[in-house]
Amino acid sequence: MGTSGEWNVGQLMREHYGGEVFNIGFTTHDGTVTAANDWDEPAQIKGVRPSIEGSYERLFHETEMARFMLVLRDNQQLSDQLRGSNLERAIGVIYRPQTERLSHYFIASLPEQFDAVIHFDRTTAVTPLEKSPATEPREVEETFPTGV
Repeated sequence: MGTSGEWNVGQLMREHYGGEVFNIGFTTHDGTVTAANDWDEPAQIKGVRPSIEGSYERLFHETEMARFMLVLRDNQQLSDQLRGSNLERAIGVIYRPQTERLSHYFIASLPEQFDAVIHFDRTTAVTPLEKSPATEPREVEETFPTGV
């Protein structure tokens, strides 16, 4: 993302606070996610497509471990093994499964991006804390039932 001129919070924090920041990345192979199709659109639960060959997510999936954490900071041997140009998937507020390769994968080097990585082989969508107006209970009007 940085090579294409895009900025993320982790990068901004690292530039401002340097080594005081501990950036943690999250990866998944498949599952579900709560995300929108585009900005300012309602969130919905979507299926996450299985990770693709050549990605960190697929490499982690092939360990056959349900979940694990890799601490990369101060672990030169592990960092050297993961360094290089691999694909990484970014899923956030927006997720477009129909254009996943183009919309969500980019070339990355995890040790240069994160101090630790937490992998969940299968993820489960979160329930939003904020309910949409259609699902929130409404206060009954003072004039009920005549003002209806």
